Amino acid sequence: MNPLPINWLLSLTLVFVVSEAGLLLHKTDVLIYNDLDGGTDLTLHCKSKNNDLGIQHLAYRNYFEFNFRPSFLGNTLFYCTMQWNGTMRWFDIYVEGRDVSRCIRCLWYVRPDGPCLSNYEICYHWKSVA
Repeated sequence: MNPLPINWLLSLTLVFVVSEAGLLLHKTDVLIYNDLDGGTDLTLHCKSKNNDLGIQHLAYRNYFEFNFRPSFLGNTLFYCTMQWNGTMRWFDIYVEGRDVSRCIRCLWYVRPDGPCLSNYEICYHWKSVA
């Protein structure tokens, strides 16, 4: 029997296990900062496929922070619904394919017209709530 396929499979398995244990990929921090106008409070609820981070209430100019290790498979996704003054919006706050090379500490400023990353360098429009 040729040992090459078995060695390759064992190596691949080891890389996957080490990665999922968080030994290969860095930890990512996401901070969500309430930058709504007029001292408005923000309520947010962030989730991933496997994690529900709970409902958070942020006073004006306060922030919520969470961290995680991106998936070895490249499919980490966290999304948040955000509410203020009767308005409800949502946004994919961390998309691994979009953000993994862009930030290890991802600071989002929540504004009425949409979230902005890192000192308003990149701003997005809100996604509509159906």
